[in-house]
Amino acid sequence: MTAKQTIVDGKAILGVEFGSTRIKAVLIDQDNNPIASGDHCWENQLVDGLWTYSIEAIWFGLQDAYANLRKDVRAKYDVEIEHLAAIGISAMMHGYMPFDKQGKILVPFRTWRNTNTAKAAAELSSLFVFNMPMRWSLSHLYQAMLNGEDHVKDIDFLTTLAGYVHWRLTGEKVLGVGDASGMMPVDPATKTYDAEMVTIFDGIVARKGYNWRLADILPASLDAGADAGHLTEDGAKLIDVSGHLKPGAVFCPPEGDAGTGMVATNAVSPRTGNVSAGTSSFSMIVLEKDLSKPYEAIDIVTTPDGHPVAMVHCNNCTSDLNAWVGIFKEFEQLIGHPVDMNELFGKLYNHAMTGDADCGGIMAYNYISGEPITGLYEGRPLVVRSANDKFNLANFMRAHLYASVAVLKIGNDVLFNEEHVQVDRITGHGGLFKTPGVGQRVLAAAINSPITVMETAGEGGAWGIALLAAYTANNADGLSLPEYLDKCVFSTFTGTTISPTPEDVAGFDRFTATYVACLPIEKTAAEVKKMDN
Repeated sequence: MTAKQTIVDGKAILGVEFGSTRIKAVLIDQDNNPIASGDHCWENQLVDGLWTYSIEAIWFGLQDAYANLRKDVRAKYDVEIEHLAAIGISAMMHGYMPFDKQGKILVPFRTWRNTNTAKAAAELSSLFVFNMPMRWSLSHLYQAMLNGEDHVKDIDFLTTLAGYVHWRLTGEKVLGVGDASGMMPVDPATKTYDAEMVTIFDGIVARKGYNWRLADILPASLDAGADAGHLTEDGAKLIDVSGHLKPGAVFCPPEGDAGTGMVATNAVSPRTGNVSAGTSSFSMIVLEKDLSKPYEAIDIVTTPDGHPVAMVHCNNCTSDLNAWVGIFKEFEQLIGHPVDMNELFGKLYNHAMTGDADCGGIMAYNYISGEPITGLYEGRPLVVRSANDKFNLANFMRAHLYASVAVLKIGNDVLFNEEHVQVDRITGHGGLFKTPGVGQRVLAAAINSPITVMETAGEGGAWGIALLAAYTANNADGLSLPEYLDKCVFSTFTGTTISPTPEDVAGFDRFTATYVACLPIEKTAAEVKKMDN
């Protein structure tokens, strides 16, 4: 069946992912191939000291991304999208979106990027004997309780960004188990919230006198492949303001960007892993067995089908690197040279690989925001060097490439060196890998492991959630999620693999030793700037 006929017959599947800087909509055919796409760029805002996106920005972004998808469909196939077979919604994990009984949000959306929940996360980690990260939804909720925020008593529903959009489109208050595992810990045996921890937290709730319990306010946790509702008439109007899209499409459970990244890289089986590297970065290693103890640098979440995953999440990745490339763009414009950003990134990235394996002693910190893994709760981008360092363009750019994954390395060194976790394959995706070979080589050196990038890496999480929607709609044979991905999706997709060289690994290790030793400089910069404000 042609792509055009797939769309006309209403058999195309839509995946939408709300990333931190872009909302992307991807349409796939019955063979899981992307056949059209559209996107919308957006940015978070710092409001009253907290990172947020407005409700208006959420819906305008979805509508604009879908409108651009429609334009792409009309340009390629000269048809309109009237019916869809299935839809999936994915978004940045974690954060805090509390609603009252009337469905009104009680405080502005608090995103994963906020680091104001340190006290709550530390107390919950002690109570649960489980690492509770600051960005998780329960940490945000408990911090609001500790702060005595008045809105807490009125909470009727608490969800993530993906859960919110899904709810408004279908009327269903649900989450995929992977996204649920970023709200609070999930028991892999039951694939829902850990019952013992729920009881502990409900005890705190009762002592504080609130008239709700976690079971009352959290979305239901669903396994991959579950029917998570259908597009309502109001939901169709929310997506497509032109009115062409009709209701009825089945939805898969909404998932977080970590889960869709695992699906998009076929990393949902034990001993597989993936690294997403864009505005933030995170690695996901699917575990064969439980870790021996909790680690502050490692989150335990799940795959979309409920298998335990060790997640190393870093708040910062390519934002500062991109800012420096922007400076070189300004220079090119200043001297009257035409700017092609893909060419500029390519030249700078490839030139970086001609530098010294340890960046000649140059040190960079890409902390646009705080970085909990290294104990920094506020960030200041920095370049640090001594008079004796080899300061040249190649080393300067290489230092920023290394900085983009340095914290990721620190977290993964715990998994590989202390827990001796075994991995057969790690796949990379995200903006860091757009310049062929460079991001792979840097990451391979950082974690001393071969890194694969697939041809479909550019489609990212929007494609991943579309695949989960296809799994819900088309898995008549009852295959497990790993079986479905192996047999129905990735049997025809290929990738390239780069292995680390001893020189690069040794160089990155030297860079990391200096990076850790110089962290007090970064901490002091943040403290001095804070006092200055």
